[in-house]
Amino acid sequence: MAPAIRILGIDPGLRKTGWGVIVSEGSKLSFLACGCVESDGNLSLGERLRQLHEGIGKVIAAHKPHEAAVEETFINRDPQSALKLGQARGIALVVPSLAGLSVAEYAANLVKKTVVGVGHADKKQVQAMIRVLLPKAETSSADAADALAVAICHAQHRGMRALVAQMRAAG
Repeated sequence: MAPAIRILGIDPGLRKTGWGVIVSEGSKLSFLACGCVESDGNLSLGERLRQLHEGIGKVIAAHKPHEAAVEETFINRDPQSALKLGQARGIALVVPSLAGLSVAEYAANLVKKTVVGVGHADKKQVQAMIRVLLPKAETSSADAADALAVAICHAQHRGMRALVAQMRAAG
């Protein structure tokens, strides 16, 4: 039996960054915790990013994940919004990395396909499948459910990622 691995999934956003922690033990998945880190829209961008940094850091300190996974952002038509989301995503990538965690990235379509079976599933379908796959999960928001979906995606794909890394290192 594979050792239990705690996985932190992150769904980045400037206003709300969803997070979810699951335990993966072989093919068995268990819910640990989830929620959102929110930033105050009345503050400067730098202060909002600091709030996200501190919030994600607190999640890592409280739940001690072994690995992290972050959802890749889709292309936004509004360049200003895309830039701000990219900065929030940067925080979501660097905080776990600073904590010593390996950080994987997954496209939104792969996350949805892994969890729902369809790459263009909507948020309600993702939330419904989270309730099926993690019956004890109490998601407080769609952002938290999306973060749990990212963690589930990583649990399903981490073995293949490790194999590819080993092959690259050997050859």
